[in-house]
Amino acid sequence: MKPFPFKPKLFTTLQSYSTATLLSDVMAGVIVGIVALPLAIAFAIASGLSPEKGIITAIIAGFVISFLGGSRVQIGGPTGAFIVIVFGVVQQYGEQGLIVATLMAGVMLLLMGLLRLGTVIKFIPYPIIVGFTAGIALTIFTTQIADVFGLRFGGAKVPGDFIGKWQLYWQYAHTINGWNTVIALASIVLIAKSGQYIKKIPGSLIVIVMMTPLVLLLRWLGVEGIDTIGDRFAIHANVPAAQVPPLSWDVIRNLFPVAVTIAILGAIESLLSASVADGAIGDRHDSNTELLAQGAANIITPFFGGMPATGAIARTMTNINNGGKTPIAGIVHALVLLLIFLFLMPLAQYIPMATLAGVLVIVAYNMSEWRSFKVLLSAPRSDVVVLLVTFLLTVLFDLTVAIQTGLLIACVLFMKRVMETTEISVISDAMLEEENADGFFPKTLPELPIGVKIYEINGPYFFGIATKFEEVAAMLGDRPHVRIIRMRKVPFIDSTGIHNLASLCRRSREEGTDIVLSEVNAVVSAALEKSGLYLLLGQKNICPDIDAALLRAREIQAQWQPETAADTAA
Repeated sequence: MKPFPFKPKLFTTLQSYSTATLLSDVMAGVIVGIVALPLAIAFAIASGLSPEKGIITAIIAGFVISFLGGSRVQIGGPTGAFIVIVFGVVQQYGEQGLIVATLMAGVMLLLMGLLRLGTVIKFIPYPIIVGFTAGIALTIFTTQIADVFGLRFGGAKVPGDFIGKWQLYWQYAHTINGWNTVIALASIVLIAKSGQYIKKIPGSLIVIVMMTPLVLLLRWLGVEGIDTIGDRFAIHANVPAAQVPPLSWDVIRNLFPVAVTIAILGAIESLLSASVADGAIGDRHDSNTELLAQGAANIITPFFGGMPATGAIARTMTNINNGGKTPIAGIVHALVLLLIFLFLMPLAQYIPMATLAGVLVIVAYNMSEWRSFKVLLSAPRSDVVVLLVTFLLTVLFDLTVAIQTGLLIACVLFMKRVMETTEISVISDAMLEEENADGFFPKTLPELPIGVKIYEINGPYFFGIATKFEEVAAMLGDRPHVRIIRMRKVPFIDSTGIHNLASLCRRSREEGTDIVLSEVNAVVSAALEKSGLYLLLGQKNICPDIDAALLRAREIQAQWQPETAADTAA
């Protein structure tokens, strides 16, 4: 195997770097850094963590992903996709459990990159991606209902499951705070509408700048019930020292499925974001290098108390729209966040929780992909099943179960489709279809000898259809002297197919029937020869084309003629 070509985009872009590019990158990085601040805070709080955890993640992961990544303009950090799974881990295993799960996911992402699985990740079925993304969106929306309406639960613990949350909301619906609701709904409307008039600055930043002083004024005038970040969290503006979490086999075993989910989700999100960025700037990212960078980011960040990180589509597009051209913009974005964290973090305590809830409601809406969801409902029934199962499992259970079950169902349905495309036909007349550079044409064969049947397999011969040949033969109920099996349209064969073919050859020999293989391609031929099947059949029964196979069939038939004549005389 060739050595892995690890080529971060940072080092290739610096070879032709200019002062104009630097100025453009710095401007974009400053804007993206400011934009990333409220999102990082919102994602951390929604995940059950303190605000600074999100900013620390955006700083460290954002720097590492830009420094080592395979995309020119990718911006990394915490994203809404992780809210659901991080919240569940924190509730069940605490922050130490989250650190371990994120570390494990980082190692898995590194392995994906080293094993060059970057292109394989892209083949995860689209209905699964839309299903769990829509499910995450609905779950994020559900978690924000309490802050949108200012509900008070009187010390009751908020359930972790979807149905339990809505039951609690209904039970305490009488505690709705009108002023809180107005702030939240106004924030949602402002974010939604601001994009129509201000293209460069995202609405999340605009609404926080507008609503924070307004809420401070309302509180000064005596309005109560509008919580701010400072009412719920103590703000710490210092970078924590690196800590190694306690590890044990039980913890690793319990968190392994969660880590797999984080790794798969991180890989999908980052490569999807990089692909979208490629379309916007006319470039091509290195998916395996990107996975290595994502892995490194998710290994380093947890040591400082951070949460899982991946490529962020919204921030990446903000970077592009503001002139970001190289990974320097992502590094500047991380440095801007660091400066804000060190010197301006205390101001974050005045941000209203209702406004952050509005930000996340818009994030959930943008994640929902409801238009794609609606279109997929008109897709083939198997795709609809995968979509709905993944969506419902994400909402009603958790993302780990949803992704695993969705992938399993998708694999089963894929095998079913492949089985349906593989055909085994019996040539009963003297006409065959042949193929050349100009396409298919009919070929007239000499009259088939008595007692000779030609079977043609069209499609892969794997475990899903390995018994199909036997079913066709049993249905015909014939026992010819010679079975010619044409395999020119068999692209591959697996171990189950080889086993069943070998069993057919042995059983046919016991029944007095010879098997002749015709037109086996090089890949399948190598697998059959290695398995010992050619020794079982004999080299004479392996023919390069149909004419040679028919000639061999006549030779076998000639050996039967004396016996047939003797039986007739008797």
